[in-house]
Amino acid sequence: MKFQKTLLALLIPAQLALSFPSPVRAEEKKIELPDIGDSTGTLMTPQQEAELGEAFYRNLHSQLQISQDPEVLDYIQSIGQKLAGESDNPAQPFHFFVVDEPAINAFAGPGGYIGVNSGLILLTEAESELASVLAHEISHVTQRHLYQAFQAASRMAIPTAVAMLAGALLGARGGGQAGMGAMMAAQAANLQYQINFTRDNEAEADRVGMQILSKSEFDPRAMPDFFERMQQSTRFAGSKMPEFLLTHPVTVSRISDTRGRAEQFPYKQYPDSLAYRIVRAKLRVETAASPKLALDYFKAMSGQGTKVQQDINGYGLALALIKASRGEEAKPLLQRLMQAYPDQSQFANALAEAYLDTKDFAKAGQLFDSSLQRFPGNRALTLNYVRVLLMTGKAMQAGKLLHDYTRFHAVTPEVYELMAETYSKLGNEAESHRYLGEAYYADGQTRTAILQLRLAKKFAGDNFYLNSVLDERLRELQAEEMDRRKEK
Repeated sequence: MKFQKTLLALLIPAQLALSFPSPVRAEEKKIELPDIGDSTGTLMTPQQEAELGEAFYRNLHSQLQISQDPEVLDYIQSIGQKLAGESDNPAQPFHFFVVDEPAINAFAGPGGYIGVNSGLILLTEAESELASVLAHEISHVTQRHLYQAFQAASRMAIPTAVAMLAGALLGARGGGQAGMGAMMAAQAANLQYQINFTRDNEAEADRVGMQILSKSEFDPRAMPDFFERMQQSTRFAGSKMPEFLLTHPVTVSRISDTRGRAEQFPYKQYPDSLAYRIVRAKLRVETAASPKLALDYFKAMSGQGTKVQQDINGYGLALALIKASRGEEAKPLLQRLMQAYPDQSQFANALAEAYLDTKDFAKAGQLFDSSLQRFPGNRALTLNYVRVLLMTGKAMQAGKLLHDYTRFHAVTPEVYELMAETYSKLGNEAESHRYLGEAYYADGQTRTAILQLRLAKKFAGDNFYLNSVLDERLRELQAEEMDRRKEK
């Protein structure tokens, strides 16, 4: 009980005052969104746009596999925010994320939520090509092109609006809780709400996107290069045309226009960042159909390219070995990389994972601890260290790390799950179910979240404060679920 009270003292103040996202109130979900078609943005307040965006993002979690990898997330956020900061509306909030899917696609939703598929990242051959796609999507947001598509959602309750928008952006998907999305996708198609930008929209996004690229120190010529290669690679795709090309048609004239604009910028070399190379290698392993295919790929690449390229191939090979449960073989590769690149936390994180693969929990914990002293606050190192601490019966120390983490980082479904596990190992089942419920809610599974909160109530006993928090949260989620059912 002493340990439970101590962890409560550690975590609850930070959750309430600092890092935990404030849930959208149920009564706010009943607002009737105004018409959205005004290019000035005066018909939708920033708060309403943020609410729609947050609900849209939660809805995506029930239909797509959103990457929770901290290293991948940190990279895409870093490059995205760098580009957004050079847009003509740097005050516009943006949220960048990666979808773990091989399909070639990228899209922008309400509230500045911009997703890019891992398949598109792997298709790029230079960091500027990836930047060109993100700059293009940023431009659709800042130039208010999306608002013409959002008019269809302007008079709907938020649960229905986000399902319709997700269906229009992504198409009907089977499995999981995608039934609502599929239904709304069909409705969207029947009512011609599909998000297809006009030629003028695309031309403006290309033009503005190139300006963003140049200001952000990326190559404007990468945009026509990537469009051209994508067009050539899908020439015989037929009905399997990538979703990105369906919503952003690439024609010969468009490639010509973008190339002509690009030539107006002075020519210079734009080297890829090491982070870009590292993330591509990691995604190649994570998205491979089997560890053997990833191993075969990086073995075939061995010895090719510059020294840096060879080192990145060695990193990819090490990750593939770990995925194939051959961590002992990965250790010397990663130890060499750690020595060669002491400022790259990714290699230390991977080496610690190799120790975990060989069940050397003590060595993994020591490496995570020493690495966090060198890279304080690093997300991947922190969350992986929390997992090691939980494995080795050090839940109180894990709770302290989570407390520090939530002071500076957003709480994702993955973090909620770790909080739930921490409380469970400390014997506090009420808080465990509470945060497991928040994890389900963040993943777009409101009904399951309600069930977890009800379980939390059963374990809360006579804890007045916790019961009050749970009652309020249950009212919010139940009101949201009721709104969703009414719109069916």
